[in-house]
Amino acid sequence: MLKEFILLLMGLVAVLAGVTDWRWRRIPNWLTVPAAVVGLTVNSAAYGWNGLKSSAAGLGLGLLLLFPFVLVRALGAGDWKFAGALGAFLGPHELLMVLAGTVMIAGVMALALVIYKRRFRQMIRNIGRLLFALVTGHPADPAVSLDNPESLKVPFGVAIAAAAILFVGSRLALHVF
Repeated sequence: MLKEFILLLMGLVAVLAGVTDWRWRRIPNWLTVPAAVVGLTVNSAAYGWNGLKSSAAGLGLGLLLLFPFVLVRALGAGDWKFAGALGAFLGPHELLMVLAGTVMIAGVMALALVIYKRRFRQMIRNIGRLLFALVTGHPADPAVSLDNPESLKVPFGVAIAAAAILFVGSRLALHVF
């Protein structure tokens, strides 16, 4: 019963983050920071020291994995903190599952947007520039950063939220049936 409660709390955070990212293209600190604290708190209250360790590891992993993308301005800080907060609820193993789903959902969203806007060649060039920036550790070409008003942007927080909501739904369905 405690696991379901934690999942429902996380699902609520995901819905709020997804809505704010869709509507305003940002995920505010007033949501992500308290969510991370709540994730740490409920896991330690429910599972003791092991819950706190797992929760802290999930928080750290979420922040660590996405930080390079924040550095090269391919991802916003709100999305980054949101992933960390989800890690605080889930722990590292389940966070990796949600992030894998996120990558798939964001990829489908991006491909649909590129096709709709007819920018396939530009997308291929930008992927090359972004990979070069990640490999070298240098900031990406300003043309492919979030700062470029001409670039197509996928609301990554929406993709994270969708993956988290699907994860919660699948886990709760397993417990019900």
